[in-house]
Amino acid sequence: MGIYLNPGTDKYEEAIRSEIFIDKTRMIDYLNSVVDTKQKYVAVSRPRRFGKTIAADMIGAYYDISANSRNIFCDKKLNPEVAKEEGEYKPKQAWDIYLNKFNVIHIDMAKFIKGKESVDECVALVNSRVTKEIVNAFSNVEFFDASDLHSCLEELYASEKVKFVLVIDEWDCVFRKLQSDTGGQKRYLDFLRDLMKDEPYIALAYMTGILPIKKYGEHSALNMFDEYSMIEPAQLAEYVGFTDEEVLAECKRYGRNFEDLKKWYDGYDLIGVIPPHETKPQEYHIYSPLSVVNAIRTGLLSNYWNETETGEALKEYIRRNYDGLKEDVAVLIENGRVAVNVSTYQNDMTTFHSKDDIFTLLIHLGYLGYDSNTKEVFIPNEEVKQVFRETTQDQEWKYIFQALENSQKLLEATWAGDEDTVAKMVEEAHMRAGNQTYNSEAALSYAVRLAYFNAEEYYTCIPEMQAGKGFADLVYIPSPEYSDKPALLVELKWNKDADTAINQIIEKEYPESLKKYKGKLILVGINYKKTGANDYEYKHHSCKILKA
Repeated sequence: MGIYLNPGTDKYEEAIRSEIFIDKTRMIDYLNSVVDTKQKYVAVSRPRRFGKTIAADMIGAYYDISANSRNIFCDKKLNPEVAKEEGEYKPKQAWDIYLNKFNVIHIDMAKFIKGKESVDECVALVNSRVTKEIVNAFSNVEFFDASDLHSCLEELYASEKVKFVLVIDEWDCVFRKLQSDTGGQKRYLDFLRDLMKDEPYIALAYMTGILPIKKYGEHSALNMFDEYSMIEPAQLAEYVGFTDEEVLAECKRYGRNFEDLKKWYDGYDLIGVIPPHETKPQEYHIYSPLSVVNAIRTGLLSNYWNETETGEALKEYIRRNYDGLKEDVAVLIENGRVAVNVSTYQNDMTTFHSKDDIFTLLIHLGYLGYDSNTKEVFIPNEEVKQVFRETTQDQEWKYIFQALENSQKLLEATWAGDEDTVAKMVEEAHMRAGNQTYNSEAALSYAVRLAYFNAEEYYTCIPEMQAGKGFADLVYIPSPEYSDKPALLVELKWNKDADTAINQIIEKEYPESLKKYKGKLILVGINYKKTGANDYEYKHHSCKILKA
């Protein structure tokens, strides 16, 4: 037994002996199904506190050829004879098919990065220490290059047909801790690719991290990996954290209130795969494991998040106010949801081009839940919401929350046909919009969209929509879940009057494109004109509202 080569079962047995132990051994049944196949490369990303290290220790304990693990696993759920009362379990193969069958290399990258100033130093240390154990353990083999891990594993397989299960825990910590060393990061990815890709000595490669595999453009050096993330957990969805059933069982055992724990720590709603011969995917309510364990053991519902994360980390990301990100965060805190495109994120902590990239990172960090059906993010539970609240206490955030409250009032005034209130509130929003040039309809459009920010909860906004004999400035189409709301058609004018805006809507027959909303269509004309010496000195707004 070594430190990195075949480290044994001690760490996993420690987890089993813990006061609260949730049996996730059936995960091994899936891993066994991909051993020695093209799908043998498994990369699992999930937030801190979600049991990545325990899973890595479990995998090592199961496959380790130097250990005798039968007594550890024979009474666990991996064995279909155990806990039959929980429901029928159909394993993909015999539960012990690969029990203690492979040499295991277990690397915790977080230990190698301590005190290092470059990624290259970390890689060199991994290479030297693991290679030394390999050479010492297989002293009967004469290695051509006893200083290179890749070369040693190749020669070992060529001469002895020795296969390995490679487990790399916290594989992405170099991207999180040494963010500026981009050259070293690329060389690290190349090191991993050369070590694993298309190598017959790899029976299974299992990597854990917080971030998915880093992208460079459209390509990845580790494109042989199947990724299982908080966005697409696939076959491993139920093993990401604790499930409803698991938390309920522990609540009963300790006499805790399940509904209270659900409110505080549930909320990561994950979609798994569609089972064979079925049409709907598996769905799981996932809880934060460390928080649940602490709450059940102490009986105290509290914010355990700050034991491993700080509000400063969240502040750092939402401070980058891309595309109205702060307003969206305020919506999330008020129990709203925000649409997000997760496809542009480059899977690191430095490359951000939009609020979508920030939100996608926050999904992987566990600050946000993700609904893969609606493509929306949300704050998953009360514990995480407290973290958001703590990071949004300064004066700037008070203004943002007030703006959202005003936006809702503006929307309600529009529905009610209250022209004076709408004109007044748009004027106030326009004064705060921060535009340097006010003598244009484009500036007014920006201000109006900002003022109607809350409308995005109920509507899809289409700027410059082709309608009738022209293009309507702003059209708000009700979302399917708010089909009872009226559609809004907004026309904007500068230095004219609101009646002119309404007349243009009618003359150019814009409502013809919205016939399906006849009887539930509100036409809004908004104008502003200068009243001072300069175009931008003061803006006076007027509004006209008709129902069509």
